[in-house]
Amino acid sequence: MKLISWNVNGLRACEGKGFSDVFRQLDADFFCLQETKMQPGQLDMHFEGYESYWNSAEKKGYSGTAIFTRRKPLATTMGIGIDEHDHEGRVITLEYEDFFLVTVYVPNSQDGLKRLDYRMRWEDDFLAYLQWLDGQKPVIVCGDLNVAHEEIDIKNPKSNRRNAGFTDEEREKFSRWLSCGFCDTFRTLYPDEVTYSWWSYRFQARQKNAGWRIDYFVVSKRLMPRVADAKIHTAIMGSDHCPVELDLR
Repeated sequence: MKLISWNVNGLRACEGKGFSDVFRQLDADFFCLQETKMQPGQLDMHFEGYESYWNSAEKKGYSGTAIFTRRKPLATTMGIGIDEHDHEGRVITLEYEDFFLVTVYVPNSQDGLKRLDYRMRWEDDFLAYLQWLDGQKPVIVCGDLNVAHEEIDIKNPKSNRRNAGFTDEEREKFSRWLSCGFCDTFRTLYPDEVTYSWWSYRFQARQKNAGWRIDYFVVSKRLMPRVADAKIHTAIMGSDHCPVELDLR
């Protein structure tokens, strides 16, 4: 079973850069998107054999998530059931017989860390939501988590120490995920590999490979025996992020 997650940084723009071709090339059972920046009806996009589920932000041209799936879910949930967090289209949960699939676009703490306090509340509430799901059946979480967890996950750790996505506070929240029974699949399989999933559009960052690994597949620890591989598709263009992949037995 193949799962793909990709922050497309605007699906309409990404479609103009070959999204549909990449979608067909990767041929996944589940294709999860973040930062779609779309309202319903703005793009007529259908793929044969797939159902799609969308969660759009109330603010136009902002945030938003989607999942294309070959497998019809038992149930779908938009958001995490907390009003403060559920207006930006950041979370979709699909329930299956033996797992939950959650795609998430975690809030950015923004320049000057203007939104760090909110991000901390989000982190606590979202982890509580994942733990509630995990109490019922294993969880697969994917998406742009907007944090480079360790220094190996970022090109220039020292100069980025207090920048959004690499603050001690954000990194500690992700460490809490891992201490609560979840596994970072890529880092578990490849503890020493330096591979990034996002590059700034500025300063020719992608050409220089001055990137960050902020896109993840995280699973309940008891699912790790089913994880066959985790990949980061650095050669695929179309966004400032590249797709990441999880293969399950």
